[in-house]
Amino acid sequence: MKVGSADRPPRPLRQAVGILANLDKADAGEVARRVAAWLEERGVKVMLTPELAKAIDRPDPVLHLPEQADLVDFLIVLGGDGSLLGAARRVAPSELPLLGVNLGRLGFLTEVELPDLFEVLPCFLRGEYVVDRRAMLAVELLRAGGYAWRRLALNEATLSKGPFARPVDIQVRAGGQLVATYAGDGVIVATPTGSTAYALSAGGPILHPEMQALLITPICPHTLYARTVVVPADERIRVRVAGEPCGTVLTVDGQEGISLEVEDEVVINLAAERTTLLRRPGWSFYRVLGAKLPEGGLRDGG
Repeated sequence: MKVGSADRPPRPLRQAVGILANLDKADAGEVARRVAAWLEERGVKVMLTPELAKAIDRPDPVLHLPEQADLVDFLIVLGGDGSLLGAARRVAPSELPLLGVNLGRLGFLTEVELPDLFEVLPCFLRGEYVVDRRAMLAVELLRAGGYAWRRLALNEATLSKGPFARPVDIQVRAGGQLVATYAGDGVIVATPTGSTAYALSAGGPILHPEMQALLITPICPHTLYARTVVVPADERIRVRVAGEPCGTVLTVDGQEGISLEVEDEVVINLAAERTTLLRRPGWSFYRVLGAKLPEGGLRDGG
């Protein structure tokens, strides 16, 4: 079992499991019903998120997250990578373990493919798993001297230009020092987990998720020589648009965002919170790379 120096005490085992589903997937509701019934047949208490309980009309105890995260041993996330990213931000204050079940196409972050779920689920119920703890970003928008917006991110924080086909100048500092002012479509600040997501598409390197580092990757820079800069994970990164924002938007994990105004500054740190993913024994990051990245063209939102 992988643990880090900042690990919390072990969670008490309650023989209770939560279920969260991406209801935009056509079969997610039916899969949730099957999983709930399978767990209950084995004496496991099932708790559903409110939106899922309503959608499939089950009377299970409702699981409000993150407030009630301690009531379950782990959370089954039915969807794809996008679903897992959203769940990670939602439960981050509790560090509730997540078991991702892929109902999408790529499934780079998820652990289990749907056809294998009921075969491997008993192992997770017995505690036979590896804990994969992933670094997160704390992203804060400073406006007029105060905090206007705060979010966590598992993959990345991105400043991207508006709808007009012209570059925007974005200044980046790390550890109090100027890194560069990039003219282009934007800048991505990514965790090692995010190195295989948008940052990879923008030409960045792949980092092993256990590395203590962050990536600064320009998007379509208007130069021949701009490359990703890898910085220590404990350095504070400050990003701002030099001049008019021209519709520039700050987003986290490609799912939540806010438009920038003149003189806004984005401050990005390594977060105290971690995302806890459950893996089968023998899980290998390198094996996932070999199996999933050749299918990158099949990615969906999950």
